[in-house]
Amino acid sequence: MYIDFIISITAFTIIYFILLYSTRFILKDLSKKRYKQIRENLKIPLLLTMLNIALLIPFYYLSDSSKFLSLFNHFLKIILIFLISWFIIRLMRLIRLYLDDTHRIDSHNNLKARKIHTQYRILERVIKVLIIFIAIAAALMTFDSIKRVGISLFASAGVASIIIGFSAQKIIASIIAGIQLAIAQPIRVQDVVIVNGEWGWIEEINLTYVVVKVWDRRRLVVPTTYFIDNIFQNWTRKSSFILGTVFLYTDYTISVDAIREELDRLLEDNELWDGKVKVVQVTNASEKTMELRILVSADDSPTAWELRVFLREKLIKFIQDNYPESLPKTRVEFPENQ
Repeated sequence: MYIDFIISITAFTIIYFILLYSTRFILKDLSKKRYKQIRENLKIPLLLTMLNIALLIPFYYLSDSSKFLSLFNHFLKIILIFLISWFIIRLMRLIRLYLDDTHRIDSHNNLKARKIHTQYRILERVIKVLIIFIAIAAALMTFDSIKRVGISLFASAGVASIIIGFSAQKIIASIIAGIQLAIAQPIRVQDVVIVNGEWGWIEEINLTYVVVKVWDRRRLVVPTTYFIDNIFQNWTRKSSFILGTVFLYTDYTISVDAIREELDRLLEDNELWDGKVKVVQVTNASEKTMELRILVSADDSPTAWELRVFLREKLIKFIQDNYPESLPKTRVEFPENQ
């Protein structure tokens, strides 16, 4: 009897190593990096799954077995269920790594990549939850006593579902909202948003919550239902291209044409500017100051932020050095002595 186990384990071990070393020739068109990812992610799950199957096969040829062997056979079946689930989850991780290489979100024109990553990350989390749930349910159903209880409870499933629905309605609503985000995509990974007055990037989109990375490196953890039920700003909904504004407040004596010439000089050969939009406009005039709006464009929001900071600093210095009399001032007129 034990010889059957030894033969089965030996045979499957040989098959495993043959598969392991032959895949390098089968997948010869893949790069070393991608082949290493496949090997590192699937090597251990595949080995344990094949070892489990090797131990299970002799039981089909045993006409009679002891209580210990029966328990061991049952244990192996449960382990096989979880090993297959683990193997599928690792395959999904490989797909995510493949998408990271083929659709990079750190490029300038990354709208399509962000769309794909958002859809897959939410889909991956939904499938993982389903796989774990099905694996646990399948493992429990291998016990005859639990199977009988499950069949008897099936008739009252309607009542149970109503009770569970009321007690877990917030969780269910969050999960449904997460699926809605994957389909409708009001937000995507790396989108620039303003949430509750905070400006930041979408860092993670999970099944029940979204992580927003604020400009000062804080993280906002926001429920997925927020992006379905509330109004928020998305600066990169259609593309990563974005406009940046700089406001200057000066005296009426400033030369607007001189500001336009200085802006042209600052943007010439400037890597931060994408060469599409540059505008200087007088957008407001009060009793004390004149408001100048400088409008420029950049490839993405981080670059636009850097460009705005750069222009604000340089234009203020230009006014200080060349038009100090045009800095904001308050005028007071004293009447002549009678």
